Amino acid sequence: TLAEKLDAVAGIIGVRVNPRSGSVLLLYTDAHARMSACALLAASTSPLMPQVLSGAGALCAQEVLPAVRPPSTKPFLWHFFIRPFLPVLYRMTSTLRRAVPYVIKALGALRRGHLNVDVLDASAILISILRRDFRTASLLMLLLQFSEALEEWARRKSLDRLTESLRFDVDTVWIRRNGKEIHMPIEELLPDDLVIARAGSAIPVDGVVDSGEASVNQASMTGEPLGVRREAGASVFAGTVVEEGELFIRPTGIGSETRLQKIIAYIEESEKLKAGIQGKAERLADAVVPFSFLLAGVVWVITRDINRAASVLLVDYSCALRLATPLAILSAMREGAEKGVLIKGGRYLEGLASADVVVFDKTGTLTESRPSVKVVIPADGYERDEVLRLAACLEEHFPHPVARAVVRCAEEEGLQHLEEHARVEYVVAHGIASYLGEKRLLLGSHHYVHQDENVPVESMQNDVARLAREGCTVLYLAIDGKLAGLIGVEDPLRAEASQVIAALKEIGITRIVMLTGDDKRTAAAVAKHLGITEYRAEILPAEKADIVNSLRDEGHTVLMVGDGINDSPALSAADAGVTLRDGADIAQEVAGVVLTSCDLRHLLVAIALGKAAMRRIHNNFGVTLGLNSVFLAGGLSGMLSPAMSSVLHNLTTVGVCCNAMRQHLPEAEKVE
Repeated sequence: TLAEKLDAVAGIIGVRVNPRSGSVLLLYTDAHARMSACALLAASTSPLMPQVLSGAGALCAQEVLPAVRPPSTKPFLWHFFIRPFLPVLYRMTSTLRRAVPYVIKALGALRRGHLNVDVLDASAILISILRRDFRTASLLMLLLQFSEALEEWARRKSLDRLTESLRFDVDTVWIRRNGKEIHMPIEELLPDDLVIARAGSAIPVDGVVDSGEASVNQASMTGEPLGVRREAGASVFAGTVVEEGELFIRPTGIGSETRLQKIIAYIEESEKLKAGIQGKAERLADAVVPFSFLLAGVVWVITRDINRAASVLLVDYSCALRLATPLAILSAMREGAEKGVLIKGGRYLEGLASADVVVFDKTGTLTESRPSVKVVIPADGYERDEVLRLAACLEEHFPHPVARAVVRCAEEEGLQHLEEHARVEYVVAHGIASYLGEKRLLLGSHHYVHQDENVPVESMQNDVARLAREGCTVLYLAIDGKLAGLIGVEDPLRAEASQVIAALKEIGITRIVMLTGDDKRTAAAVAKHLGITEYRAEILPAEKADIVNSLRDEGHTVLMVGDGINDSPALSAADAGVTLRDGADIAQEVAGVVLTSCDLRHLLVAIALGKAAMRRIHNNFGVTLGLNSVFLAGGLSGMLSPAMSSVLHNLTTVGVCCNAMRQHLPEAEKVE
């Protein structure tokens, strides 16, 4: 019981309770977590507590993930102003002791058959020691340690800023417990508590509504601008806001278990998705090492001057190549999050930068995610209201935007659609099938109703043609093998869609392709309005992925932009899949880029950011190769001593890393 309570405290990441020894071991992330745990221990009525609190070490804890601090300059002050006055024997033993980890690391690399940067660093240190140049060896290790500390600080700082832009923190929460309302720290929340969320307040947990009714603004999670009605049995998410009403919520995810915090955790892991250019930089860094050894050997054979040979080993290209590339990628990811573009890894940045084809899904991507029913046309022998009522009865089971439009239209007209049908069968991107008594109901696209189910539709072809010319998506309702009516769903284009298409052409995107399950006439009308010349209509989800793969086989780098469940295979197949925050959950999982503000103009920001990051990386390559070549020439000619070569080389590494961390885009690139 005690372990469970401690584990629920925010910031506690590990708990071990040993009743036999009367001890509690905690792993925590910050001082606040430690204080909260101590308070919980002090207030506990567990029979174990007297043993723990009366022990010699009342609380044994280990702090992890310390605060991010920039590298200290104190070691340099020690090296230049204090070390020279210490005894020679002390300086020698200190240098030898500090060299041991580098030698061990190098031996491990050699044992694995790798002649890499670790071997190069250790060799430079050992040569300086063998020459009894302990000052140079000590300075080299100091510079290496400082570079490593700078890299870790920069990485942690960028990650902190990246995750902070998405973080949602709530310290306290109102709950109902034993019939009473209590205001308490959220870390003390128990799974069986009822969380209270009232008008104007943010929902602090993921959960299921136990009772109450409210309008919830889910823009932070789904991008939907209008409030969504939530009542008993409905799911709610942390970070969403109650606009009207009151909810009593049974939590399913607290703190790090909420959907939003899992997104943050995913982003913290996303730097592992290396870009191809990052892998190339690392391979190039290791590939240069054997040539450094070879050149040093040649210099020593020709000159017999160990100083010149050492200068070659002390100036290598690998450090800056290894460090600057991941820092530039991480910095671009952080900047993207600040500008409404969530990029899940370096390889997606590279895909954005090199893309020459953009493939758009139509519904919900180029069009608004809130379509509406424009017209309902019954077939001969059927009533308009009956067609709409039956369609709403089937569509209410599915969260697709078109389905919601049909249900909303029926509700606005006051049509009751009771559950009279049997189990509903949903065929992705095709339609819906069910039974009303003995009669089979079909609702879906022309492809599904006519081609797959062989329902004749010729009697209403004139109506279909008119709706298609008006840019409507047409739903066909069939009852027992006969066409019962048509529903024209108006799917208004996003206001920024035409602007984005034109801008993509200006920045060098050679082909823009629109994919849709609509019929060819509707697709043609939409494509013409947007200025798109290439489109594919009446296609299935698998065909979207096939189209993306065929474009890649032609040698193109493809961006796929979509938001639905049926877009997921194509998003996964593309070099970089892009979705909007109001897209389906699976689309957001599969896509490598999420436009968090649901504005297509952020696609332009994402592409610009990818290009800027790759440009920065290539510039860093050039600077690294140029300056280190100059330093290498200075060492070979004897103009630079080994110590000076080492200093200049490491200063170049630090400078390139700082350049990699600079902002990539001007503030003007941010979409308001």
